[in-house]
Amino acid sequence: MFKLSEIKELIKLVDGTSVHELEIENDGARLMIRKPGKAEVVNVQAASLVPTYTQAVQPQAQAVPTQPAAAPSAPAAPAAAAAATNYHQIVSPMVGTFYRASSPEKGPFVNVGDRINEKSIVCILEAMKLMNELEAEVRGEIVDILVENGQLVEFGQPLFLVKPE
Repeated sequence: MFKLSEIKELIKLVDGTSVHELEIENDGARLMIRKPGKAEVVNVQAASLVPTYTQAVQPQAQAVPTQPAAAPSAPAAPAAAAAATNYHQIVSPMVGTFYRASSPEKGPFVNVGDRINEKSIVCILEAMKLMNELEAEVRGEIVDILVENGQLVEFGQPLFLVKPE
């Protein structure tokens, strides 16, 4: 079940990025936030929600035409490529915003072709205004960077392909 404060924070997070849609499922509750233009839309569907919670969220929900999303098919292609070539995937341990560098003025942590070890910082994931450094946890060479700087990523989404040593 989602807390109202968490929903508000996620709306702010989505509003501050170029992401237009976010869908999260947790313990049977499903939260979808869509941002067509500048409008914020919250759509919650779950059978086990508390009635007061449902009443607080549903007045904000609006009918939005469903648009085909290319995002679900995108992770499948890198996953297939990784399996076929025996590359290791570095995946996102959380939902958040992906940053290649510690600040806009600094260079990226890693580039394609860079050699890394288990303790190498490969990116920062921002979640709920907290910056989390992600370590590679594998030794090898960065073969591909699968997401763009500033992009919202999902839990388990592949971020990098690494040719292990």
